[in-house]
Amino acid sequence: MERVTSLEDLPLRTNLHGLTPYGAPQLHVPVALNVNENTHPIPEAVARDILAGLAEAIRTVNRYPDREFTALREALARYLGEELTAENIWAANGSNEVLQQVLQAFGGPGRSLLGFAPTYSMYSILASGTDTTWIAGARDADYELSPATAVSEITRTKPDIVFLCSPNNPTGTPLSLETIAAAYDATDGIVVVDEAYAEFAPVGTPSALTLLPGRERLLVSRTMSKAFAFAGARVGYLAADPAVTDALRLVRLPYHLSALTQAAANAALAHSVEMLAMVDDIRGQRDRLVVELAGLGYAPHRSWSNFVLFGGVADPHETFEALLAEGILIRDVGIAHHLRVTAGTEQETTLFLDAIARLGRSGGSGQIAPAQAE
Repeated sequence: MERVTSLEDLPLRTNLHGLTPYGAPQLHVPVALNVNENTHPIPEAVARDILAGLAEAIRTVNRYPDREFTALREALARYLGEELTAENIWAANGSNEVLQQVLQAFGGPGRSLLGFAPTYSMYSILASGTDTTWIAGARDADYELSPATAVSEITRTKPDIVFLCSPNNPTGTPLSLETIAAAYDATDGIVVVDEAYAEFAPVGTPSALTLLPGRERLLVSRTMSKAFAFAGARVGYLAADPAVTDALRLVRLPYHLSALTQAAANAALAHSVEMLAMVDDIRGQRDRLVVELAGLGYAPHRSWSNFVLFGGVADPHETFEALLAEGILIRDVGIAHHLRVTAGTEQETTLFLDAIARLGRSGGSGQIAPAQAE
């Protein structure tokens, strides 16, 4: 039998040839601000209740969990409000799995997915994994997306599915409800609004959830990873018409949410006020990053997320490495003369700002990049 020595030796599907797995560097550093985690720890009282829920659930792990994760869907519906019920809610192991299930149900061979680049890199990877054709649509200046541009790209490409990231990752750019509504009206396909960072928007900002009534093809995806500081628990969810959740039942694996995941998420949602108390502080650190990076001569983009993309970096790789040498890990997202940094605690944000101020805009190269966005 011929020996397999590398990925290229395997009989992969054609559309997977040449691809590399998704992943940010996993380095153990004092200040990790590269993957948009909530760097604030879970409050001690909440952690105790989560542990109690896990202890109760562990007594019955010899049995399969609730396949319909009913209590969790009810808790998520209460959290979201907007007169949603458990029938409107779906959940999975992180929002990536939710989006994968959407593509399994509505994408596939001969179907296409439109996103607006630059955007979350997992969208194209999920498309490849489900054999759905990925289409990278254009954005307006400063990574904005107007109703006219969204409609133009949908009309031009005629996709089966549209992904709208609100606010957008990796740019932090807000997305208006007008753009979402216009995109929905321009297609007969599925429209997914990825609101992974919705809780970091200005207080009072309406969610795409308000657009759900009367729009049976509109899906709004959320996650507990960011605002809820629950990245390690892997819980994502969406709200949509009950017919959509029925469709997702066709492709989900049996018992896909473990009893322990359900118990931890239910306990966290019971403490949503305490869990979200840190969001105001994160918003403050994000706004501080925008102000102070601009003061240092960089060009930060406006952000409604828990991170800031900033331009004016002469050599992103060199600056990234210089910060890493000081124990500070941020993200090079592959946009020319740009880097992205997560808003951490006040101390973490200070350490980053002090370090990048010492480096200067040249990052040690002696050359300064133009401040405007590329």
